[in-house]
Amino acid sequence: MGIADDDIDKIRSTVSIVDVVQNYVALKKRGRNWVGLCPFHAEKSGSFNVSEEMAFFKCFGCDKGGDIFTFIQEIEHTDFPGAVELLAGKAGISLNYTSTGQSKERAQRKRLTAAMGDAVEWYHERLLKDPGARPARDYLRARGLSGDIARQFKLGWAPDDWDVLSRELGHSADVLHSVGLAFRNRRNRMQDAFRARVMFPILSEAGEALAFGGRILPGSDDPAKYKNSSETPIYTKSRTLYGLNWAKANAAKVDQIIVCEGYTDVIGFHQAGVPRAVATCGTALTEEHVRLLKRYASRVVLSFDADAAGQGAAERFYEWEQKHQVEVSVARLPQGKDPGDLARSDPAALAAAVEDPVPFLRFRLNRETSRLPRDSAEHKVRYANTALEVVNEHPNPDVRAIYAGEIAAHVGLSVEEFTQRARDRKQRPVEAPAPSRRRAPMENAEFAALVLLVQAWDSIAEWLIEGLFEDDANRMAFLALAEAGSLTGALEIAAPDARDVLERAAVADLELDASVEARSLIAASTRRELKFRTSLVDAASLEEDRAARLDLMALSETDEARALAAAESLLGWLHRRTEERSHGADADESQGG
Repeated sequence: MGIADDDIDKIRSTVSIVDVVQNYVALKKRGRNWVGLCPFHAEKSGSFNVSEEMAFFKCFGCDKGGDIFTFIQEIEHTDFPGAVELLAGKAGISLNYTSTGQSKERAQRKRLTAAMGDAVEWYHERLLKDPGARPARDYLRARGLSGDIARQFKLGWAPDDWDVLSRELGHSADVLHSVGLAFRNRRNRMQDAFRARVMFPILSEAGEALAFGGRILPGSDDPAKYKNSSETPIYTKSRTLYGLNWAKANAAKVDQIIVCEGYTDVIGFHQAGVPRAVATCGTALTEEHVRLLKRYASRVVLSFDADAAGQGAAERFYEWEQKHQVEVSVARLPQGKDPGDLARSDPAALAAAVEDPVPFLRFRLNRETSRLPRDSAEHKVRYANTALEVVNEHPNPDVRAIYAGEIAAHVGLSVEEFTQRARDRKQRPVEAPAPSRRRAPMENAEFAALVLLVQAWDSIAEWLIEGLFEDDANRMAFLALAEAGSLTGALEIAAPDARDVLERAAVADLELDASVEARSLIAASTRRELKFRTSLVDAASLEEDRAARLDLMALSETDEARALAAAESLLGWLHRRTEERSHGADADESQGG
């Protein structure tokens, strides 16, 4: 069921965004806005702005922004309906539910997650009670995964049967197929996707059942040790981390989260008293995963072969560190031991492995140089150059200098000269993620016009047309506003760059005069157009351009009526020029076709 739009609008209009945000962030009044330290990234000076007038927030440090519902979604890690329900509960607003629009997708998701939840319980009951699951229970007992652990993590058993789940679960064939629990075989009968496997349920961070990982028992002739659910409408591997639902509370408490390679590694950390481990689901660590991890902790410890991809992996980790303000390090696991094994043999050692992890660059340096000899001058030089190549992968010149100094002292080279080599290295692409395309000055004429359009629509709307906006992001922001007629609607349809412009405009605290800003924008656009048209020589065009130049001069007249008349004239002229180019482009395309 969905939530009635009237109730959503009631919350948006009656609940103060400042009051809500102040439950999480210390805000101070500054001009028309409220300002504080952003709760979504680490910062020392406040770049987090809240506008009571626009009921909007925006951080100019990490670029997060949105309305009161977006803030609750981000801070409470919930979806939109969950945010609405939370705010309604605090405000004492009763909600009415519908069954149309967006709620259809939510209802479908609930059907799919309900089927997966029932499958989790079904497989779990088979493991606990089915006589045919004895080999699975023996295997789990040998791995230290029986009893309370099996119950805590809802481990299960898929019987070695063609269609027993499909017949007994009680969900339609379409639902079973949609979530990857079954498929239609050549005889057009539903067949179970998992057979004769120990089942590890994969849950969302909120605890919804999304998918499964199934492991064969030792001695099986199945060549696939693990079989994972394919991606479905409710399951995307690059955005899902196994165990996050169990790990997030402890991770947030200690500001550290551990990333493992497999399901049993995650469980092993829990058994060792370190309940903040997660695992990727059959994929490499992605930026989407890092965004998810940053919600709960800024310190990320890798508990797998973090350097398997060499320099390419290092560049990604350094980029993510800088872009998402996380600190990546590597667990000090004993050679040849994985977390699952260590949890059984020496749980204290497993806990210690993440208490003082190795910074990622130190790990890379040790990995690349540990086998290089240093028993001659030639070997020392080779060692130093190899080490410097690794150090120079890092984007921070001060970090490079410190490591380079250690290397130079270690092999007897000049610390000053070697450190300078590290500081002066040619900048690599990993230095910083490419910024999105946007104008730096917030006070330019286009942005000022958009601020007025967002915050005081009637004051400037009649003066604006698409042709006034040269910057793509600003132009797309204007078109979204023109189409939607409101900030909320525009944000739903705007492209990412345009959405960022709109969010910034919503919290911009600028003293603006609509008449002045409109004329400034028209003047800038007119000068651009006249410069473009200098190559045109026909008499009619020259006469029209001469009139435009005179109007441009009149824009600065002290006579308000004359200046406004010139602005109206130029607006019409600019509109005609835009139409001419549009028709010309259509004609060229038609002839080319």
